[in-house]
Amino acid sequence: MDQIADLLLFLLPIYAANAVPVVLGGGAPLDFGLKLPDQERLLGDSKTVRGFLAGILAGTIVAGAISLYYPLPFFADQKIQFIAGALASVGTMGGDALGSLIKRRFKVGSGKPFILDSIFFLILSLLFVFPLADLRLYEIGNVAFFVALTLVLHPLTNMIANKAGLKNVPW
Repeated sequence: MDQIADLLLFLLPIYAANAVPVVLGGGAPLDFGLKLPDQERLLGDSKTVRGFLAGILAGTIVAGAISLYYPLPFFADQKIQFIAGALASVGTMGGDALGSLIKRRFKVGSGKPFILDSIFFLILSLLFVFPLADLRLYEIGNVAFFVALTLVLHPLTNMIANKAGLKNVPW
């Protein structure tokens, strides 16, 4: 049971970073309206500077709280754990933006579902943490748990956010 708690607590900064822009986003688009040569937007209006920064801040705050009260076995010490959580938050937001960029390249419209939306933020956050984490974090069972949980929770939380009026679409 402790291992599941460790894995869930590792994921909390990632999920916080991914969720907060839905509530605190808005304002200037992250791509500043930049269009590529094919006249498609780089990211679209749903990725905003405020949401990007709020996601990083939220994930970092959650990582800080966890590192103070619950040292995870995947990191050498609590300071490294905090830094890893902050990096995971940056990776989350970068992965979300990169997923949006790829989505645009595949001509999937803004607000339309795309599998990368459900997983790319997790993949990039795991890559950002890799240099600081013990390899046990990346055991196949743990990664499978992260992916499976994310593939269930991400669409579920999006549907809830849509029902609550926080998102225009349920994906």
